[in-house]
Amino acid sequence: MNIKSLSAGLALGALAAFGANAGQITVFDWSGYDDPGFFNAYVEKHGGAPNFSFFADDHEGFNKLRSGFKADLAHPCSGLIGKMRAADLIKPLDTARLDAWEELLPTLTKLPEVSSDGQVWMLPFDWGNTGLVYRTDLVEGEIDLQALADPALAGKVSLPDVVEDAYGFAALAVGVSDWSEMTDEKFQEASDFLRAVHKNVRFYWSDQGQLDAAIKSGEIHAAWAWNATELALMVDDVPVKLVRDPEVGVASWACGYVHLKDGTGSDEDVYDFLNALSDAESGKYLIEAWGYAHANAGSYGIADQEAVKGYGYSDPEGFMAESLFGFRVPNEMAAKMLKEFERIKAGF
Repeated sequence: MNIKSLSAGLALGALAAFGANAGQITVFDWSGYDDPGFFNAYVEKHGGAPNFSFFADDHEGFNKLRSGFKADLAHPCSGLIGKMRAADLIKPLDTARLDAWEELLPTLTKLPEVSSDGQVWMLPFDWGNTGLVYRTDLVEGEIDLQALADPALAGKVSLPDVVEDAYGFAALAVGVSDWSEMTDEKFQEASDFLRAVHKNVRFYWSDQGQLDAAIKSGEIHAAWAWNATELALMVDDVPVKLVRDPEVGVASWACGYVHLKDGTGSDEDVYDFLNALSDAESGKYLIEAWGYAHANAGSYGIADQEAVKGYGYSDPEGFMAESLFGFRVPNEMAAKMLKEFERIKAGF
């Protein structure tokens, strides 16, 4: 598995400040995505990176935009698109100006959050997995999702402090592989399972760095985590494994870029940036340096094949088809989950 480039890749993010005013557009993004390896073609054409501003998570980013913060592009995950449309924050993309649109994975381009009402609302960029990550030297034998409720792991478990991720974990544990299958009975079963796991939870993580450090130190033995955690710890020679077996349970998520209505930058620069992001070379870099999957199907043929196979990306469409796809929770169920998750974390 070619993971040696991760540290260098992350460090390059700091270099994005070079030529930071070269482009007239502003990108509102997650920290680290100013890494120029994602948009080399834009840097080559414009002499530097666009301007960047950052948010900690989707909810913070949404609230900042709704409060009047102005940018040209933002990088939400698919579950936020409905709210952004309802708040009139984004405008449709012109796929005729997206050079690689036909090369993108159909599962992603056909997501209802991406394409609906005859328009395209988000350019898919990165996708990945949330799964069971554990210390292979500290947990004996095979492990599954049910094991996180085992008293043997008391105080050694961490779950994400994100309701969709936590209930995705619980849904898979009780046999739900599609959100449409989440009946009231299954919701109660999933909630009861989260309560059982809560007894073992040392902390609910909201910062990947915090989780990675706790797994590295041995404080946490098993967690429901993003695949970036596995990669970051392997770079540090920590014996960890992300279970990618659909029989055990794995979830997928997808994020991408949207064109904000209140941006003042030129459309030409916006589409230059989007085209750089969606190029197969950008995907090669994302896979090799960050361990995430890319929307461009051509990326997997030119990326390091050991890494592609190791991350489970040899058949990206098949992988996504067998996993619980992250954010398609009906609004009524999402509200119930949010209310119940707060009760569970409070010990009720």
